[in-house]
Amino acid sequence: MADTQIFEPEGRAIPYADDKVAGPTLVLLPGLGLNISYLGPLAHALVEEDFHIVRIGPRHPSSAADQDVTMHDLAQDVADVMRHLGIGSAWVGGHAFGGSVARAVSLDHPELVSGVLLLGVEGAELTDELHAEGSEIPEQARDAAVESLQRGAQQATPELEWSSLAPAVPVLVVQGAEDRMTPPANGEQLRASAPDRVSVVSVEGAGHLFPVTHVGATAWPIEDYLDWD
Repeated sequence: MADTQIFEPEGRAIPYADDKVAGPTLVLLPGLGLNISYLGPLAHALVEEDFHIVRIGPRHPSSAADQDVTMHDLAQDVADVMRHLGIGSAWVGGHAFGGSVARAVSLDHPELVSGVLLLGVEGAELTDELHAEGSEIPEQARDAAVESLQRGAQQATPELEWSSLAPAVPVLVVQGAEDRMTPPANGEQLRASAPDRVSVVSVEGAGHLFPVTHVGATAWPIEDYLDWD
Protein backbone atom coordinates (compact mmCIF):
# COMPACT_ATOMS: atom_id res chain seq x y z
CA MET A 1 0.00 0.00 0.00
CA ALA A 2 1.10 3.57 -0.66
CA ASP A 3 2.85 5.52 2.06
CA THR A 4 1.10 8.47 3.67
CA GLN A 5 2.12 11.83 2.25
CA ILE A 6 1.32 15.36 3.41
CA PHE A 7 -0.08 18.07 1.14
CA GLU A 8 0.20 21.57 2.57
CA PRO A 9 -1.91 24.11 0.67
CA GLU A 10 -1.75 27.44 2.49
CA GLY A 11 -0.09 25.74 5.44
CA ARG A 12 -2.80 23.11 6.00
CA ALA A 13 -1.23 19.70 6.64
CA ILE A 14 -3.53 17.19 4.89
CA PRO A 15 -2.44 13.53 4.90
CA TYR A 16 -3.23 11.26 1.98
CA ALA A 17 -2.23 7.95 0.42
CA ASP A 18 -2.63 7.33 -3.30
CA ASP A 19 -2.77 3.74 -4.54
CA LYS A 20 -2.96 4.50 -8.22
CA VAL A 21 -4.07 1.81 -10.64
CA ALA A 22 -5.89 2.02 -13.95
CA GLY A 23 -9.40 1.57 -12.64
CA PRO A 24 -12.36 3.48 -11.19
CA THR A 25 -11.27 6.09 -8.66
CA LEU A 26 -12.67 6.08 -5.13
CA VAL A 27 -11.69 8.59 -2.44
CA LEU A 28 -12.06 7.24 1.10
CA LEU A 29 -12.35 9.45 4.19
CA PRO A 30 -11.95 8.14 7.76
CA GLY A 31 -14.31 8.41 10.70
CA LEU A 32 -14.28 10.87 13.56
CA GLY A 33 -10.94 11.21 15.33
CA LEU A 34 -9.26 8.60 13.16
CA ASN A 35 -6.52 8.74 10.56
CA ILE A 36 -6.39 6.92 7.25
CA SER A 37 -4.40 3.91 8.45
CA TYR A 38 -7.36 1.84 9.65
CA LEU A 39 -8.88 2.00 6.16
CA GLY A 40 -5.76 0.33 4.76
CA PRO A 41 -7.15 -3.23 4.63
CA LEU A 42 -10.30 -2.07 2.82
CA ALA A 43 -8.21 0.01 0.42
CA HIS A 44 -5.97 -3.00 -0.22
CA ALA A 45 -8.96 -5.23 -1.00
CA LEU A 46 -10.26 -2.69 -3.53
CA VAL A 47 -6.84 -2.07 -5.10
CA GLU A 48 -6.55 -5.84 -5.61
CA GLU A 49 -9.66 -5.53 -7.80
CA ASP A 50 -8.05 -2.73 -9.84
CA PHE A 51 -9.65 0.25 -8.14
CA HIS A 52 -7.67 3.48 -7.81
CA ILE A 53 -8.00 4.25 -4.10
CA VAL A 54 -7.07 7.58 -2.54
CA ARG A 55 -7.37 7.86 1.24
CA ILE A 56 -7.53 11.45 2.48
CA GLY A 57 -7.30 12.17 6.19
CA PRO A 58 -8.31 15.21 8.21
CA ARG A 59 -5.88 18.10 8.53
CA HIS A 60 -4.01 17.97 11.81
CA PRO A 61 -4.61 21.07 13.94
CA SER A 62 -1.36 22.99 14.25
CA SER A 63 -2.67 26.32 15.51
CA ALA A 64 -5.66 27.91 17.18
CA ALA A 65 -6.95 28.92 13.74
CA ASP A 66 -7.33 25.25 12.83
CA GLN A 67 -9.96 24.88 15.55
CA ASP A 68 -12.18 27.44 13.85
CA VAL A 69 -13.28 25.41 10.83
CA THR A 70 -16.54 24.23 9.29
CA MET A 71 -17.55 21.21 7.26
CA HIS A 72 -17.02 23.39 4.19
CA ASP A 73 -13.36 23.78 5.16
CA LEU A 74 -12.95 20.02 5.55
CA ALA A 75 -14.61 19.52 2.17
CA GLN A 76 -12.18 22.05 0.68
CA ASP A 77 -9.26 20.02 2.04
CA VAL A 78 -10.51 16.95 0.16
CA ALA A 79 -11.09 18.92 -3.02
CA ASP A 80 -7.61 20.44 -2.83
CA VAL A 81 -5.95 17.02 -2.57
CA MET A 82 -8.04 15.67 -5.45
CA ARG A 83 -7.00 18.56 -7.66
CA HIS A 84 -3.39 18.20 -6.52
CA LEU A 85 -3.50 14.58 -7.72
CA GLY A 86 -5.16 15.51 -11.00
CA ILE A 87 -8.41 13.70 -10.22
CA GLY A 88 -11.10 15.24 -12.39
CA SER A 89 -14.08 13.30 -11.02
CA ALA A 90 -14.43 10.33 -8.68
CA TRP A 91 -16.63 8.56 -6.23
CA VAL A 92 -16.07 10.12 -2.81
CA GLY A 93 -17.02 8.29 0.35
CA GLY A 94 -16.27 7.72 3.95
CA HIS A 95 -17.00 5.94 7.18
CA ALA A 96 -19.68 7.66 9.30
CA PHE A 97 -18.30 11.18 9.88
CA GLY A 98 -16.13 10.71 6.78
CA GLY A 99 -19.32 10.12 4.81
CA SER A 100 -20.70 13.42 6.07
CA VAL A 101 -17.58 15.16 4.78
CA ALA A 102 -18.06 13.31 1.47
CA ARG A 103 -21.60 14.69 1.22
CA ALA A 104 -20.25 18.18 1.88
CA VAL A 105 -17.71 17.68 -0.93
CA SER A 106 -20.50 16.67 -3.31
CA LEU A 107 -22.50 19.77 -2.39
CA ASP A 108 -19.61 22.26 -2.48
CA HIS A 109 -17.61 20.75 -5.36
CA PRO A 110 -20.09 18.86 -7.57
CA GLU A 111 -17.71 18.88 -10.52
CA LEU A 112 -15.38 16.54 -8.60
CA VAL A 113 -17.95 13.97 -7.47
CA SER A 114 -19.52 11.33 -9.70
CA GLY A 115 -21.03 9.44 -6.76
CA VAL A 116 -21.09 9.26 -2.96
CA LEU A 117 -20.30 6.18 -0.87
CA LEU A 118 -21.54 6.17 2.72
CA LEU A 119 -20.13 3.51 5.05
CA GLY A 120 -22.83 4.03 7.63
CA VAL A 121 -25.09 7.10 7.53
CA GLU A 122 -24.73 9.75 10.22
CA GLY A 123 -27.86 11.23 11.68
CA ALA A 124 -28.28 14.39 13.72
CA GLU A 125 -26.29 12.88 16.61
CA LEU A 126 -22.50 12.95 16.22
CA THR A 127 -20.85 9.56 15.99
CA ASP A 128 -17.83 8.58 18.06
CA GLU A 129 -15.57 6.26 16.09
CA LEU A 130 -12.68 7.21 18.38
CA HIS A 131 -14.18 5.17 21.21
CA ALA A 132 -16.31 2.63 19.35
CA GLU A 133 -15.54 -1.03 19.94
CA GLY A 134 -12.01 0.12 20.72
CA SER A 135 -10.17 -3.16 20.30
CA GLU A 136 -10.79 -3.10 16.56
CA ILE A 137 -9.04 0.24 15.96
CA PRO A 138 -5.25 0.40 16.52
CA GLU A 139 -4.12 3.08 18.96
CA GLN A 140 -1.94 4.69 16.28
CA ALA A 141 -5.06 5.39 14.20
CA ARG A 142 -6.63 7.53 16.93
CA ASP A 143 -6.17 11.27 17.40
CA ALA A 144 -8.12 13.21 20.03
CA ALA A 145 -6.94 16.58 18.67
CA VAL A 146 -8.38 15.77 15.26
CA GLU A 147 -11.60 14.62 16.90
CA SER A 148 -11.97 18.00 18.62
CA LEU A 149 -11.44 19.85 15.34
CA GLN A 150 -13.99 17.69 13.52
CA ARG A 151 -16.62 17.98 16.22
CA GLY A 152 -16.22 21.74 16.14
CA ALA A 153 -16.57 21.78 12.35
CA GLN A 154 -19.80 19.79 12.44
CA GLN A 155 -21.28 21.84 15.25
CA ALA A 156 -20.40 25.08 13.40
CA THR A 157 -22.19 24.01 10.21
CA PRO A 158 -25.97 23.85 9.71
CA GLU A 159 -26.95 20.20 9.30
CA LEU A 160 -28.51 20.64 5.87
CA GLU A 161 -25.18 21.95 4.55
CA TRP A 162 -23.55 18.54 5.06
CA SER A 163 -26.43 16.06 5.26
CA SER A 164 -28.27 16.95 2.05
CA LEU A 165 -27.83 14.99 -1.17
CA ALA A 166 -26.34 16.79 -4.13
CA PRO A 167 -28.73 16.86 -7.12
CA ALA A 168 -28.57 13.87 -9.47
CA VAL A 169 -25.58 12.25 -7.71
CA PRO A 170 -25.94 8.48 -7.10
CA VAL A 171 -25.38 7.25 -3.56
CA LEU A 172 -24.34 3.81 -2.34
CA VAL A 173 -24.88 3.06 1.36
CA VAL A 174 -23.06 0.10 2.90
CA GLN A 175 -24.00 -0.34 6.53
CA GLY A 176 -23.58 -2.74 9.42
CA ALA A 177 -26.80 -4.57 10.23
CA GLU A 178 -25.92 -4.38 13.96
CA ASP A 179 -24.50 -0.85 13.93
CA ARG A 180 -25.75 1.12 16.94
CA MET A 181 -23.94 4.38 16.18
CA THR A 182 -25.00 4.85 12.57
CA PRO A 183 -28.02 2.54 12.70
CA PRO A 184 -29.45 0.90 9.58
CA ALA A 185 -32.61 3.00 9.94
CA ASN A 186 -30.55 6.04 8.90
CA GLY A 187 -29.66 4.41 5.59
CA GLU A 188 -33.23 3.29 4.97
CA GLN A 189 -34.48 6.79 5.69
CA LEU A 190 -32.00 8.22 3.19
CA ARG A 191 -33.10 5.71 0.56
CA ALA A 192 -36.75 6.63 1.15
CA SER A 193 -35.89 10.28 0.52
CA ALA A 194 -34.43 9.54 -2.94
CA PRO A 195 -35.26 5.95 -3.97
CA ASP A 196 -34.28 6.59 -7.58
CA ARG A 197 -30.60 7.11 -6.74
CA VAL A 198 -29.84 5.76 -3.26
CA SER A 199 -28.95 2.07 -2.96
CA VAL A 200 -28.46 0.31 0.37
CA VAL A 201 -26.51 -2.87 1.17
CA SER A 202 -26.38 -4.29 4.72
CA VAL A 203 -23.45 -6.26 6.09
CA GLU A 204 -25.00 -8.99 8.23
CA GLY A 205 -23.67 -9.44 11.76
CA ALA A 206 -21.57 -6.28 11.52
CA GLY A 207 -21.36 -3.41 13.98
CA HIS A 208 -20.13 0.13 13.56
CA LEU A 209 -16.57 -0.79 12.63
CA PHE A 210 -17.57 -3.10 9.77
CA PRO A 211 -15.02 -1.55 7.34
CA VAL A 212 -12.39 -3.09 9.65
CA THR A 213 -14.11 -6.24 10.92
CA HIS A 214 -15.87 -7.24 7.67
CA VAL A 215 -13.50 -6.08 4.95
CA GLY A 216 -14.58 -8.54 2.27
CA ALA A 217 -18.30 -8.02 2.82
CA THR A 218 -17.74 -4.26 2.69
CA ALA A 219 -15.63 -4.38 -0.47
CA TRP A 220 -17.80 -6.56 -2.68
CA PRO A 221 -20.85 -4.25 -3.01
CA ILE A 222 -18.48 -1.34 -3.69
CA GLU A 223 -16.76 -3.35 -6.41
CA ASP A 224 -20.07 -4.42 -7.96
CA TYR A 225 -21.67 -0.99 -7.86
CA LEU A 226 -18.72 1.06 -9.08
CA ASP A 227 -17.94 -1.44 -11.84
CA TRP A 228 -21.57 -1.23 -12.99
CA ASP A 229 -21.58 2.58 -12.67
